[in-house]
Amino acid sequence: MPVIGWLAGLGLKDFIADVDHWIAFGLLSFIGIKMIYEAFYIKEDKQKTDDSLNNQVVLILAIATSIDALAVGVSFAFLSISIVMPVVVIGLITFVLSFLGVYLGNRVGHFFESRIEIFGGIILIGIGIKILIEHLTH
Repeated sequence: MPVIGWLAGLGLKDFIADVDHWIAFGLLSFIGIKMIYEAFYIKEDKQKTDDSLNNQVVLILAIATSIDALAVGVSFAFLSISIVMPVVVIGLITFVLSFLGVYLGNRVGHFFESRIEIFGGIILIGIGIKILIEHLTH
């Protein structure tokens, strides 16, 4: 996904360079607010769902969670950064953290429940604000 985003970013760089920080802020804020909302109001749907995962569900989740990697690739294209090393690092870190997330989620996930989703949403909104401030002050 970072490579696809990087290639897309190379093509779109000239068209959206003036508003890329607003786009990043909007997307990150939207996702963060959605996470916080779901942590408070979508509890009954989570309890009703079946815990079984099939290949189709896993594929859809993989694509959905890779959207941020696509955005990172676009950012690298805007910053004229080579994509090879970041893709290797992103892949390794994603593997390790995904493995740890599944392992720890099975062991202690019930202690955190929706609080970690709220924390993640706040972090995403904070990153969006940081990007916006950095671009507006330069």
